[in-house]
Amino acid sequence: MDIGCGSGLSGEILNSVSPADGGPHVWVGMDVSASMLDIALQKDVEGDLLLGDIGQGVPFRAGSFDAAVSISAIQWLCNAESSEISPQGRLSRFFNGLYASLRRGGRAVCQFYPKNYAQRSLISSAAINAGFGAGILEDDPGTKNSKLYLVLTAGGGEGHSDITGVVKNMSDVEIQDGRRTFRMAANKEGRRRSNRSEITRKKEQMEKRGRVTKASSKYTGRSRRRILF
Repeated sequence: MDIGCGSGLSGEILNSVSPADGGPHVWVGMDVSASMLDIALQKDVEGDLLLGDIGQGVPFRAGSFDAAVSISAIQWLCNAESSEISPQGRLSRFFNGLYASLRRGGRAVCQFYPKNYAQRSLISSAAINAGFGAGILEDDPGTKNSKLYLVLTAGGGEGHSDITGVVKNMSDVEIQDGRRTFRMAANKEGRRRSNRSEITRKKEQMEKRGRVTKASSKYTGRSRRRILF
């Protein structure tokens, strides 16, 4: 499936894939612009075309597709033309519909241009909430030509949420797994809370025995900075 297919440029590439590489592919394109689909019809593209708004969902039978691609489309789901339109709702309907339409083990890659980091996070979070394993591949980071690709996996058994395997064999790709930093921070916070709970428990035991203890404060259980002489 080609999401936001426009005039069918991506579909033409899918049609040109050689049998040795698993092609040519049978594809369906979906776009909200009737004029762009009309151009695709005039070019007589080989894929089937559907006029529809992906923010209202992906109206295909469950498990219809092996894979999906999208070029510069999903960032428009973050636009709210009125107070009655929720970007979160549009993203949720799209990703839930996309997840359902892919077979288990299917994959999707969506190239997109978020306005800022908050929009990038909003999009990736909506994909994860729909059940996808998700990660972001950045091409030419730190340059004006930088492009972001949201890489998604749909089910497929244990470990499906780890998308690092999808890109690990690609040339010139460096994997930076942000989950490790998050886990280390979470573990550190867990240890701090554990230390505080243990200290509080011991104080309560001592007070029951009639011992006088110091009042707890926000510094209770916090690690002290080492001072070297």
